[in-house]
Amino acid sequence: MGFSNDSNYNIILTETFCYEFVSGSCKKLARPLTLQFLMFLLMGLIIVITMSGNLLVITSIAHFKQLHTSTNYLILSLAMCDFLLGAFVMPCSAVRSVTGCWYLGDFLCKLHTSTDITLSTVSIFHLSFISVDRYFAVCDPLMYKSLINSAAILIMLTISWLVPAIFAYGMIFSGLNVKGSEDFYEAHVQCFGGCPVFFSRASAAVASTFSFFLPSLIILSIYLKIYVVARRQARSIKDLAQQFQVPKRNKSGVTKHQERRGAKTLAIVVGVFLICWTPFFLSNIIDPFIDYSIPKVLVDAMVWFGYLNSALNPVVYAFLYTWFRKALKIIICGEIFHRNSCRLQLHSE
Repeated sequence: MGFSNDSNYNIILTETFCYEFVSGSCKKLARPLTLQFLMFLLMGLIIVITMSGNLLVITSIAHFKQLHTSTNYLILSLAMCDFLLGAFVMPCSAVRSVTGCWYLGDFLCKLHTSTDITLSTVSIFHLSFISVDRYFAVCDPLMYKSLINSAAILIMLTISWLVPAIFAYGMIFSGLNVKGSEDFYEAHVQCFGGCPVFFSRASAAVASTFSFFLPSLIILSIYLKIYVVARRQARSIKDLAQQFQVPKRNKSGVTKHQERRGAKTLAIVVGVFLICWTPFFLSNIIDPFIDYSIPKVLVDAMVWFGYLNSALNPVVYAFLYTWFRKALKIIICGEIFHRNSCRLQLHSE
């Protein structure tokens, strides 16, 4: 995500500049070619995984009619968001992370930064609404279809895309992100040939809360409730099985498997999300209060660790589903081009 303070007051390897003959040029990170190659290779791998994984999710849900459900539209929109992040944001961020320079001008810098923040936040908002969808599916299954209908999904999608866009583009293009620290920004951060994403103390707190801490609190609360309800339901099923003397093998095979699967899925969903994003957002909100002393190299590493969440989303939200594994097999084998392949049954109703 693009909240990193890409500035000229961080540790620089050598005294080279993005524009050698321009006064006030940003300092360039003159890394060895081997290190640059390895960095581009790693970042390129993340980009390829992000784009290919999410493209498979998009193709699966869009092609197979059986997957045209309200819930899957949330997953489809999430995959589109992560695909756009990998296609249009990560490549430019990779060049900036490796060289420390931005060669596309001030307007495209603001556009890139705004799009970066928007798509990253959109992805997090989708995860929140998917947790809401799972909450009603598990905790109120009788009302699920009436509550999570097409209109509700449309509202969720609209909020997930529109609100982050207004927030990100409004903050960056209006300059609210530097408000209150203008003098420090002009003296120590701003330079020609760079694309610094600077946040004052107030804006860093607001942005981090809006884009991470609040959605994280929502996700954790909802999934904790789901876990409690799922355990309670598993115990109820077990008690009913004992009451009606269901054979032991069948009873244990159902209840224990469901409980383990539910606990494992929730652990993966919450764990991957928090592991990927917590380090960056903690540094983002702390850095302004310690005079921006966190090294740029460390910030960039945490940014790309956050990007990794977009690459892992297809694994967490799609690869765990049986229907996706079947769809993936059909796509890879080329059966998707067969007549009426869109009507193939990927799972039983």
